[in-house]
Amino acid sequence: MPSDGHAAREPDYRFTLANERTFLAWVRTALALLAGGVALHSLGESFSSSAVRTGLAIAAVALSFVLTVGAYARWRGVQDAMRTGRPLPHPYLAPLLATGVAVVAAVVGVVLVAG
Repeated sequence: MPSDGHAAREPDYRFTLANERTFLAWVRTALALLAGGVALHSLGESFSSSAVRTGLAIAAVALSFVLTVGAYARWRGVQDAMRTGRPLPHPYLAPLLATGVAVVAAVVGVVLVAG
């Protein structure tokens, strides 16, 4: 029994599988960011500054790492909430991902227009 007094029970398998599919979707997104960071660094000859290119690539790879770790934490938190009947944890990954991708995209856009 969890220490907060909620009895643990196995959730309906459909919810467990839906939670797993969501986790895998976050991991696919993180893999796309990782591939984008590698491609940006390797193929970004149109950038006038290699420091900017490297910085953007590092930002994409770092966002990929944070997203992967956050996806696992979210998956685990949702599983625990379903087992104990608590409310689902706050979905902090979506705004983090949206903000991170928007910042990287804005910098890439500025560099391409100014370059």
